[in-house]
Amino acid sequence: MTYQSLAKPAVLAQPVYEPGKPIEDVARELGLDPAGIIKLASNENPFGPSPRAVAAAKRALEQGQLYPDGGCFALRQKLASAYGLGADQFIVGNGSNEIIELLGHVFLSPGDEAVMGNPAFVVYKLVTLLFGAKAVEVPLVEHRHDLAALGRAITLKTKLIFLSLPNNPTGTTNEPDAVLTFVRALPQHVICVVDEAYAEFVPNPPDLRPLIREGRKVVCLRTFSKIYGLASLRVGYGYGSPEVIALLNRVRQPFNVNAIGQAAAIAALDDHAFTTACVAGNRTGLQQLETGFRSLKLDYVPSVGNFILVKVGDGSRVFEALQRSGVIVRPVKSYGMPEWIRVTVGTPEQNKRLLAELKALV
Repeated sequence: MTYQSLAKPAVLAQPVYEPGKPIEDVARELGLDPAGIIKLASNENPFGPSPRAVAAAKRALEQGQLYPDGGCFALRQKLASAYGLGADQFIVGNGSNEIIELLGHVFLSPGDEAVMGNPAFVVYKLVTLLFGAKAVEVPLVEHRHDLAALGRAITLKTKLIFLSLPNNPTGTTNEPDAVLTFVRALPQHVICVVDEAYAEFVPNPPDLRPLIREGRKVVCLRTFSKIYGLASLRVGYGYGSPEVIALLNRVRQPFNVNAIGQAAAIAALDDHAFTTACVAGNRTGLQQLETGFRSLKLDYVPSVGNFILVKVGDGSRVFEALQRSGVIVRPVKSYGMPEWIRVTVGTPEQNKRLLAELKALV
C-alpha cells in the first residue's frame, strides 16, 4: 500500500497553488547573483515593511519563549477602534488565506456551491474544491466582476460568493454603490465574502460596515501583507457579525498567529506616514508603468491595486526571458490569460529596469 492509495480521492485531485518564485530559487537555478534580481511577482510592498512594525517585532522577539495570545486580544481591540466595530467582530488569521479556509470549514460541504469571478484569486477555487463543493466561475466583463451574472449564478446550493475588490489578477474594482446594491439583493442563504486585500490602494473603496450593521451576511477580509509590507509574518483578519466570527473561531487552530506578527500588526496600524507614502509611491509607479507600456505599444488593464496586467504576446516566453535577466514577474496562463503577465508595481528604479528588459524582448 502506498500513501497515495490510502489518501482520500479528493486530495489526489486537488490542484496545487503555485506561488511566485523566491529570489533565492531563481538565483540558484539560473546561476544569477541574488543582489541583481528584482521580484515583481507576488504583489509585495517594494518599499519594505512598516518601520514601526519592525521595531515592535524586534521587541516581541525578546519574549520568544512565551506562547502568543491565542485570541489576538490587543490586535482585535486595535482593529475594533479603527473600524468602529466590536472586538468580537474580528478574527485574525495566518494571512487572510487562512480565513478563507475557515469559511470553507464552517460553510462548505460536498454538494454545496461557491460562486466567484473568473479569473479571480485562485485560492477561492482551491478552498471550495478542498471541501468537496463546486466552484461556479463567472467570466469577468471588461476585466471586472459582472455583478449581474454573479447574481444569476446563485442557486439554492450556493453557500458563499467571493468578491475581490480590487480583483486579483486584473487589478480592477467595481463602483461602491453597485457593490452595496448587489450585496443587499443577495438571498438570505448566501454569504458574501469580500476580499479587500488591496483596498488601501483604492481612492474610494466600498464600505461594507453599514451592511454588516444591517444584518446582511457579509464577511470582509484584509491583510497586513500588502500595504504594511508584512507578508513574511502572515497576518490577516476578517470582520463581520459577532455570530459569524464566533463560528469561524470554532474551527480556528489555537495560537494560529505568532506573537511577533501580532506585535508588528498592532504597531503597523499606527504607521500612517508609511502607508500614505506607500499609496503615493504606488500611484506614481502605476503611472510610470502605464506610460512605459504605451510607449512599447503594449495593451494593459488599468489597475487600482499594486500590480498591473500587461499583454506581451507569449506570456510564458516573456516570463522566462525576464527571469533569465533577473526580473521575476508572474505569468497568468493558469488564469486563462496566456498572452499576459502580471507585474507588481516596484520602486522607480525597479519599474525602469522592467520596462528596459521588456523593450528588448518585445
